[in-house]
Amino acid sequence: MSAGAELKRPKAPSKLKHYLTAAIVVLLLWGSSIQTDATLGELIEGFPNMFDLLREMFPPKWTYLDNIVGAMLDTIRMALIGTTLGAIMAIPVALLCAGNLMAQWWLRYPVRFVLNLIRTIPDLLLAAIFVAIFGLGPLPGIFALSIFALGLIAKLTYEALEGIDRGPLEAMTATGANGIQRIVFAVIPQISAHFMSFTLYTFEINVRAAAVLGLVGAGGIGHYYEITLGFLEYDKTSVIIIFTLSIVLLIDYASSKLRGKLL
Repeated sequence: MSAGAELKRPKAPSKLKHYLTAAIVVLLLWGSSIQTDATLGELIEGFPNMFDLLREMFPPKWTYLDNIVGAMLDTIRMALIGTTLGAIMAIPVALLCAGNLMAQWWLRYPVRFVLNLIRTIPDLLLAAIFVAIFGLGPLPGIFALSIFALGLIAKLTYEALEGIDRGPLEAMTATGANGIQRIVFAVIPQISAHFMSFTLYTFEINVRAAAVLGLVGAGGIGHYYEITLGFLEYDKTSVIIIFTLSIVLLIDYASSKLRGKLL
């Protein structure tokens, strides 16, 4: 093979480019620390307080565990119901957002805009809004988690929809299938495993989110965080943290196993 026919190797990026990138990152960090009044001195000065807090949290008051089991079950129920409702609502929204399934741009882009708007609202703010509407209790938390799940699952699903194989769609179209038939027989078989994986992932996130929604009165274990922290009962707070961590790790493990079998 002649030298002219050999593939040319791409040039390695110059060291100057790396230096400029590093300088920009350092400047951004430095400027951000100045604007937020976050200094290394304050970190060093406040670091010993962390150990004081840990000393107050240990040993945990394990007898408090009986008080929070019911609230933890409510938290899991909130996450389960909220994720299920959000996943159901996400199906039509994702179909409307997918460019390869929805040719009408005047409908697709407004739905995407609303979806982006939903994802920008924090779940705590959603919970606070629903508490103001429906009052205290798990119901506002369920609605907040449903909206959060809708935004996340629909976003992931429509991106996966746009990457499906178009061959089955074209074959169904050639046989005269209508829109619903194309979705049922050409789209769902390709996307169902991904959709279930996205739903399980969102359920994991919602369990964590539901654990703190009680801070704004949306029910669940977060209500006990508010009580124990408010009364400086850090030994009880540590019990809640350890219990919540155990439940979250267990759900994460089970969910990852299920996702591994689906994909």
